[in-house]
Amino acid sequence: MSVSSLQSLRALPAKPSTHRAVILTAIAAAFCLPGLAAAQAAATVTGDNTLPAVKVQGTKDALPGDLAPTFGGGQVARGADFGVLGQQKNIDVPFSMTTYTSKLIEDQQARTLADVLANDPAVRMAYGFGNFSQTFIIRGFQLDGDDISLNGLYGITPRQLVATDALERVDVLKGANAFLSGASPAGSAVGGGINLQLKRADDKPLTRVTLEGTGSGGFGEHIDVGRRFGSQDQFGIRVNQANSDGETAIDGEHRRDNTTAVALDWRGEKLRLSADFLYQRQRVNDGRPTVNVSGNFVPEPPSATYNYAQTWSSSSLEDTVGILRAEYDFLPGWTAYVAGGARHTNEHGEYASPTVSNTGTTSFRLGVPHQEDATSAEAGVRGHFSTGPVTHFVTAGASIVRVDSQSAFTFSGSFNTDLYNTPQVGFPVTTGSGGNLADPQTVALSLMRSVAVSDTLGFLNDRVLFTIGARHQDIHSNGFGYTGLQTEAYNDSITTPLFGLVLKLTQNVSFFANRSEALTIGSQAPSTALNFGALLPPERSRQYEVGVKYDNGQYGASLAAFQIEKPSTFTNSAGFFVADGNERHRGIEGSVTGEPIRGVRLIAGATYINAQQLDTGNGATDGLRPIGVPTFMLNIGGEYDVPLLNGLTLTARWTHTGPQYLNTANTLSIKAWDTVDLGARYATVLFGKPTTFRASVLNVANKSYWASTSGGYLTQGAPRTFLMSMTTDF
Repeated sequence: MSVSSLQSLRALPAKPSTHRAVILTAIAAAFCLPGLAAAQAAATVTGDNTLPAVKVQGTKDALPGDLAPTFGGGQVARGADFGVLGQQKNIDVPFSMTTYTSKLIEDQQARTLADVLANDPAVRMAYGFGNFSQTFIIRGFQLDGDDISLNGLYGITPRQLVATDALERVDVLKGANAFLSGASPAGSAVGGGINLQLKRADDKPLTRVTLEGTGSGGFGEHIDVGRRFGSQDQFGIRVNQANSDGETAIDGEHRRDNTTAVALDWRGEKLRLSADFLYQRQRVNDGRPTVNVSGNFVPEPPSATYNYAQTWSSSSLEDTVGILRAEYDFLPGWTAYVAGGARHTNEHGEYASPTVSNTGTTSFRLGVPHQEDATSAEAGVRGHFSTGPVTHFVTAGASIVRVDSQSAFTFSGSFNTDLYNTPQVGFPVTTGSGGNLADPQTVALSLMRSVAVSDTLGFLNDRVLFTIGARHQDIHSNGFGYTGLQTEAYNDSITTPLFGLVLKLTQNVSFFANRSEALTIGSQAPSTALNFGALLPPERSRQYEVGVKYDNGQYGASLAAFQIEKPSTFTNSAGFFVADGNERHRGIEGSVTGEPIRGVRLIAGATYINAQQLDTGNGATDGLRPIGVPTFMLNIGGEYDVPLLNGLTLTARWTHTGPQYLNTANTLSIKAWDTVDLGARYATVLFGKPTTFRASVLNVANKSYWASTSGGYLTQGAPRTFLMSMTTDF
C-alpha cells in the first residue's frame, strides 16, 4: 500500500467502547427539569424595559422552537431552522432551504439520510473515500457526514451513516452558510449544509409500530411512542426504538442497524427545556466498496447487483449522543437560548477498495480503529423592536465545537482482484501499521469558536427586509503523527459577513438576494507532496445568489441563480501542495413542492451547474470542469390519491443526473444516468386501528451505472430494491 492513502484515515473508522455515563447523567438531569421549569416560569420580569424611541414588539406566529407548518401532503415544511436566525418561514429569509418531514420518511420508507435527500434536485449522494460513509454533493460541492449538524449543533451527529428513525425534520440549505452556522468541523460545508431535527412529543398521544421487510430478506421493526403530561401538557417524552437486519439487494452485502432515541421536553409559559439522547449502532459486512481508477480509461460498471467486495471487509459504527437545550422569553418578543451536546464514537473498519489500471485490478486491506470525542455548545439572544417606522429583528450568538479524533491503522500488501469475476482471498497479513491498535491516540484535534451578530431591518410594514450580519471565527487545528509527535498546529481567525435582501411583492411572493460566504479549515497536504501533512490556511468561499419564492400554503415554488467561488488546492509542478486558483460554480435551481391539485402532490425540480476551474497551476486545466459535478440534474416525484379506492396512493419518481468527469484534465468521465422508482401505499382501519401498508420498488429497471465521481473515485448506484412495511397506530 502507498502511504498516500493514509491521509484519509481521519474520515475512516474503531474499537468498541461505551460512553453511557454521560447519557445516564443527562437523563437524570432531564427528569429534574420540570421542577426547575416551574420555578423559573413563576418568576416575573421587573423594571422599566423601554428604551427611548424604541418599541418592543411581542407579536409572533409561534413560540421559538415550534416546528414550521407544512405544505399540502405534509412531506415538505414551509419553514426551517436557519442557524443563528432560528426558526423562520422560508418566504421571509434570503436563502434557499428545503425541509423534509418525518411523514416523507415514513411514506417513502427512507432508511438512511441518503434516501431522504434522493428527493432533492440539488443534491446527489456518494460514498466516502475507502469506506461506506454517505457524503452529499450540494451545488456541486461535497459535504461530508462530519459536517452535518444535529439540532443546530455541529460536531455531534453520527458521523458516517445516519438512520432516519429518530428524525422529525431534515433541513437542506443550498449555499454558503458560514454566518448562519459557523465553519464546519471537517471543512466541507461550501455548497450547502444539512441540519437534522430529532423527534419530540406532539400534542396528540402516539403509539406507532412499524414492521418492514425487503425483497432480499431483510427485516426490521420500529416502535415510536410519544406522550405529554401535566395540567397543561407541559412535560413531553418521545421514545424511538428501531432494529433492522438482513441482506441488501447487493449480492452478499449484509447490514444491521440499531437506533435508540429518547427526547424529553418541558414547555412553560416562558421557559422551554429539552434533552435528547441518541444511540446508534450499525454494522456493514461484505459491503460493496468504491472503485479507484489510475489508468486512462473508466471501466464499465458490473451488473447492478454484483458485489466485488472481499467477504472479510466490514465496518462497525457506534455513536452515543446527548443534547441539552433551554430557551427563555425574558421580554415580550425576546428570547435567550443555550444548548450543549456531546458525542462519543467507536468505529472499526476492514476495507478493500479495488484500483483499476491499464495493467489490471488490484486491492489491499486497510484496517482502521477510530474513536472520536466531540463537544458542541451555543448560546445567544434573539429579539424584535422598532425605531420609528423601521422594525428590527436582531440576533447575537456564540458557539464552540471541539473534536478529538483518535486513529490507528494496519495495511497489507496488494493482491490481484477483478470487478466482474472477483476472486476471494484470505484475510491478508499485515505488512505495515501505525499507532496503538488497542488504544488509538489523537491524530487530529480541532477547536472552533465564533461569535455572530445580525440585524434584519424591516421597511414598509416588513415588505422589505434587509439583513446585515457577521460572524468572527477562531480556528485551532492540530495534527499529530501516529507516534504521538505533533506535526502541525495553526491558529487563525477570520470574519465572514452576510448581506441579504427580501422584497415581498405580495403575501405569497417574495424576491430575495444574498451575498454570503463559506469558511472551511485549510486542506492538508497529501503524502505525495513535499510539504506532506502541512495544513493550509482557512479557505474562504464567496457566494452571490438571487431568486424568487412562492408559498400559498398548499404548495410552493422557488427559482434561484447562484455563483460560488472556492479556492482550489493541488500539488504544483514544484511538488508542493498549495491553494492557488479557484473553482467557480454558476447555476440555476428550480423546484415545486406540495399539493397544487387536491389528491396530487409533487416534489420536483431541476438544477443546472456551469462549473469551471480557473487560474490553476500552469493553466492547463483552466476552463475545464471540476471532478464530480454534473451539468444537469432533474427530479420529478409525485403522488396520486386514487379516487376510486379511498386510502390508496400511487407514487413515482424519475431521477436524472448528467455526465461527470473523473479527472481535472476532463479526459475521463462517466455517463449520464436515469432511474425510476415506483410505489403504493394503502391506508385503512384494521381491527379498529389505523393501519398503512406500503410497497416500493427502487431502480425498477435494475439499471447498472456509476452514480458519482465525487472525490476522484467511482461510486456505483444501488440495484433494484423492494421495500415493504406495515404501520399501525395503537
